[in-house]
Amino acid sequence: MTWLVADAGGVTLRLHIQPGAKKTEVAGLHGEALKIRLAAPPVDGKANASLISFLAAQLGVAKAAVSLLSGETSRAKRVRVSGIDPASVKRSLAIPD
Repeated sequence: MTWLVADAGGVTLRLHIQPGAKKTEVAGLHGEALKIRLAAPPVDGKANASLISFLAAQLGVAKAAVSLLSGETSRAKRVRVSGIDPASVKRSLAIPD
């Protein structure tokens, strides 16, 4: 599963973001990435801030544990989440194995 990569201290998520959606939600897989719809517009970093808040809330971790590795101005993003394992990520985001 290429959208979710585990390492010693957490996981890295490969995401495809759709900003400006009606509501913020996980939309399933999009190729080799997990698609997330964000209600926030892609303006002044609002979508990135919304993404970090949404992931932290969904995964039950602090916002400080979620960091954007790449894709600040792109729909394709890589996000690192510390202190969580892949099984917990899949369970929290309701993604089947």
